[in-house]
Amino acid sequence: MTDKIQSEGGQDSLPSEHVRSASCADASLSSPATRIDSLDVLRGFAVLGILVMNIQSFAMIGSAYGNPNSWGDMSGIEGGVWYVSHLFADSKFMAIFSMLFGAGIVLMSNRQRQAGLSAAQVHYRRMLGLFGIGMIHAYLFWYGDILVLYAICGSIVFWMWPLRVRWLLLGSAALLLTGLLITLVLNWSIQFMTPSDCNELQNDFWAPSVEEISKELEIHRGPWLPQFFYRIEVAVLVQTLGLLLIGWRISGLMLLGMAIMKTGFLSGCSRARSYWTVLFSGLVMGLPLVVYGVQLNREAGWRMDYSMFAGTMPNYVGSVLIALGYISLFQLLMRTDLRRCLVTWLAPVGRMALTNYLAQTLICTTLFYGHGFALYGSVSRFLQLIIVFGIWLIQILFSRFWMARFRFGPCEYVWRTLTYLRFLPEKSP
Repeated sequence: MTDKIQSEGGQDSLPSEHVRSASCADASLSSPATRIDSLDVLRGFAVLGILVMNIQSFAMIGSAYGNPNSWGDMSGIEGGVWYVSHLFADSKFMAIFSMLFGAGIVLMSNRQRQAGLSAAQVHYRRMLGLFGIGMIHAYLFWYGDILVLYAICGSIVFWMWPLRVRWLLLGSAALLLTGLLITLVLNWSIQFMTPSDCNELQNDFWAPSVEEISKELEIHRGPWLPQFFYRIEVAVLVQTLGLLLIGWRISGLMLLGMAIMKTGFLSGCSRARSYWTVLFSGLVMGLPLVVYGVQLNREAGWRMDYSMFAGTMPNYVGSVLIALGYISLFQLLMRTDLRRCLVTWLAPVGRMALTNYLAQTLICTTLFYGHGFALYGSVSRFLQLIIVFGIWLIQILFSRFWMARFRFGPCEYVWRTLTYLRFLPEKSP
């Protein structure tokens, strides 16, 4: 029993082709003695890619993430960096993470059943541990934490994992459509707001005044304690209103991940033709939709009464299509000579995705916040991208170094200890 639990974080004990063949026999079941390389590679790709968007929240005022006109220069290379980031990164990597999270629920629940354990007990201890880590992350370090929302959504959708693929897909579609409908209702409701409420929404979230911007800059460039009190207010909003706005999307994508895990799509078991079809259809439909959405926002002048809610809808849909395209691309690459390179360099990043996600916060808050180098609000989008590349290099090299010596990443070890209520061997065999 202990060996089965311990081996979940270990290196593959079978050659890669044997692992794929074993997983293809039943894509929803994975031998506890093996890992699925493609999932680790995708997770590594996603955790690195998500920094392209998150660094904007670390380096600039909060409204700049949704409304690029609220801060910084949008001409020339600066506007080009924002455009490329929005087109290829915004919500795409979060979508991949959400699908992988759902796939992980299927894999781990099957493993608990095979080991004779209660899948529900293990899962909810796992979610409770993630919730605790997320709360510490959100309130002590960065209000943009997503772990708390993942723990809540993962707890809600867990009961659906044994369902057949068709019901998972229907549930996914229903939740994703609910998120869209809520966005439409919120956009429609703006017209009924009083002028004072509109001004408050505008100043607090969309296009803050010079005074509000100065206040935010002062807080983040100052000592840790004022940041902490400011972070409490924003984190509470993220974990309440944020859950209402994007919790439907996260939950729907988790169900989609469960479904495509059961079909074998995520474990690399589908035909090459299927991956090519999803790759091209996802990009051909998704990219133009996102481009069209940007154009609509520009024509609206990035006004709050359109761009804050309705203006996000093209990317809401397009990002899911593009994310599926990315997944298909990597599944195809895993069938080429690049497989060894991807497994060598990206898989270790994915195996310690939680550690790398939290490390990105520590690195960026040290760079941009006042208790570190206080660069908040003074780094252009182009230089932010250069910093992202540097962090990628550090995390790729460190992850390979660490996973060659240990079974788990540091934060993964803490999370697993909280999940299984026992200390697990740290060293790789």
